Amino acid sequence: MPKTSGRLLSLLSLLQLRRDWPGQLLADRLEVSPRTVRRDVDRLRELGYPIQTIKGPDGGYRLGAGAELPPLLFDDEQAVALAVALQTAIATSGVGEAAARALSTIRQVMPSRLRHRIDALQVTALSVGHPPVDVAVIMAVSAAVHARAVLRFDYKAELRRVEPHNLVTWSGRWYLVAWDLERDDWRTFRVDRIAPRTPTGPRFTPRDLPGGDVATFVAGRFKGSEGIDAWPCRGEVILACPAGAVGDFVGNGVVEALGPDRCRVVLGAWSWPGLAAAFGRFGADIEVVGPPELRDAFAVLARRYAAASSAAEATSG
Repeated sequence: MPKTSGRLLSLLSLLQLRRDWPGQLLADRLEVSPRTVRRDVDRLRELGYPIQTIKGPDGGYRLGAGAELPPLLFDDEQAVALAVALQTAIATSGVGEAAARALSTIRQVMPSRLRHRIDALQVTALSVGHPPVDVAVIMAVSAAVHARAVLRFDYKAELRRVEPHNLVTWSGRWYLVAWDLERDDWRTFRVDRIAPRTPTGPRFTPRDLPGGDVATFVAGRFKGSEGIDAWPCRGEVILACPAGAVGDFVGNGVVEALGPDRCRVVLGAWSWPGLAAAFGRFGADIEVVGPPELRDAFAVLARRYAAASSAAEATSG
């Protein structure tokens, strides 16, 4: 590679690392004169890079955002990371078609040494089978979130008006977290079911999200809690089996060994019958420690299972 071309790439790489660069510091890093830096900056501008000149005692440069996308520069680690992210997005993000096109485009412009590395890096991202999401819908919803503008959209054959708060992904699906103006409460909406209407409504002042942050709020909602990342039902039992037999299957629960063939297990669930069923899946004798709601749930399930067994025997007989 010619010396000047290599220096231009080095200069561009430095400009991408930080917001502002004093001219003399760039010259020192590139081991050239400030005059050479100025000439190289002019060459990059001719290639479409919007490099701004910073006035002041030291002077300097800043890589700004341009109206057109100029050629991008990635180092080896960035290129690999981008390829991994796109391969994962193809199967799990709901925007797989766009991700596949982006990966193909980026691969075509990579030098052969990087292209070989990317081709050797095959990431198998297991698809969860969720419906695809229209990128235009994602952009429209995201724009309303950014502008803090009331969003109107059709959802399950119903018109909804919301104050959009956050656009998030959870288990491969896209969701909008918003304050529902009609129901006067927080709601989560699947983005693949949203059909935005235009124009957006008036601006609004953001409300405080329960739980303090969107991660806590969303995690709590999918556990059935309001505003906290915790299961609404939590109980404790003693199982007649080794701790090692259940430790890998309790998720965020707690397992304590009480001996070679006994262990204490604490789990959470969205309902008491659901929690009782979760303990029952280990196929061991159960001693309920508490709370009383868990004991009652076991009694309810026992009656249901007994009735189901009787019905099955009557049918087979």
